[in-house]
Amino acid sequence: MGMFDNIKDKAEALVDSQGERVGEGLDKAGDFIDDRTGGKYSEQIDTGGGRAKDALDGLDGKDDDIP
Repeated sequence: MGMFDNIKDKAEALVDSQGERVGEGLDKAGDFIDDRTGGKYSEQIDTGGGRAKDALDGLDGKDDDIP
């Protein structure tokens, strides 16, 4: 097993056990960036946050961990 497989497995376990908290963290990070940029990039930030949630949620092949 390579280094990247190990990282993927750890990320998958984190999302499986703490999916709601991961989602909240991504939302908070997006809100922080949006605030710092004065709302200039709100749409792009929302899109990026949604894609990040989808990517993390889909690590295990199921979309069931991050609300």
